Amino acid sequence: MGRMFLGLFLGLVLSGVGIFWWQGRAQVEQNAPPPPEAEDAAPAPEELPITDPGEMEGPTPPEASELTREQRRFFRYDRNRDLTITRNEMLSTRSDAFRKLDVDGNNLLTFEEWAVTTANRFDGADVDGNGQLTQSEFRTTARPAPSNTTRRNNCRC
Repeated sequence: MGRMFLGLFLGLVLSGVGIFWWQGRAQVEQNAPPPPEAEDAAPAPEELPITDPGEMEGPTPPEASELTREQRRFFRYDRNRDLTITRNEMLSTRSDAFRKLDVDGNNLLTFEEWAVTTANRFDGADVDGNGQLTQSEFRTTARPAPSNTTRRNNCRC
């Protein structure tokens, strides 16, 4: 019952808003200035200025803008540059990392294969061998931030 009254109330409110909007547009159109006369719209051909195109200079072309971070990320996946990313393009960037984890090469990643890789990473970071990572040891497990020089050297442009 309450929904019915709510629907009726909202219908009346929307109708009222529509009527006020319609009347407001009509007021603006009534007070608009008259259109220009046809004589004033375009100058006669004899009134046009004559210029020498050799002396004219156009605006300078805009500088090439740097791609945004999101555009660079998009184009890392869009291999054929057709401005769409297919499923194969999206998965192709992950295949090398998957092959490193898939030890037996059967294209199935089992928990054991993932666990061995994770355990090896943990053992490599645990410098003192006590089975626990301190904050400084854990910091070594993070990927290094790519530097600009490394990114330029690895460019496949």
